[in-house]
Amino acid sequence: MNSKIRLKILSLFYINQSNPKIELVFSSDFELMISLILSAQSTDVAVNKATSVLFKIANTPKDILRLGIDRLKSYIKSIGLYNMKALYIIKTSFLLINKYNNKIPKTRKDLESLPGIGRKTANIILNVLFNQNTIAVDTHVFRVSNRTGFAKGKNVKIVEKKLKRVVPSIFKKYINFWFVNHGRYICKARNKICHLCLIKNFCEFV
Repeated sequence: MNSKIRLKILSLFYINQSNPKIELVFSSDFELMISLILSAQSTDVAVNKATSVLFKIANTPKDILRLGIDRLKSYIKSIGLYNMKALYIIKTSFLLINKYNNKIPKTRKDLESLPGIGRKTANIILNVLFNQNTIAVDTHVFRVSNRTGFAKGKNVKIVEKKLKRVVPSIFKKYINFWFVNHGRYICKARNKICHLCLIKNFCEFV
């Protein structure tokens, strides 16, 4: 796919959704981090349902530690891998208090040093909270990038590297959310809805 086609695709997404938002519901930096830890191999809908109750009880690192791991598990047990995620949240809360003065770190290195925070999650945090032009590549972004021909790669790191190279700076902050929504609702892994596709005239899927 050439740069002109990519620009047309990005322009269509921008016209259709000029200010895309993450679908996780949060009201603080810490709430976003916890929601992202919980969202691994789970849906935003499931996470939002659990956190709508949890955050009324505990939505700061201190509150989480006071809650304790067993009670924390009781609030998130509807989410996959909740035992491991509860441990990540407890450990991360402890580190935020004792190493980062209750603040979310602003560097990739520090973010990825926290339990439960990988490269994709760090990219989302840097993008959403700190307005950096990072591009998170999850399964939806990976699928849409490869299927459409926008940025092909055998793994997420290759796709991320290509996206960073071919996406103009003005669109880098948004492309993750555009591709996530497109992959979630239109360009689905199964039963894709091509006749409703915004970019069907430019897609290289055969």
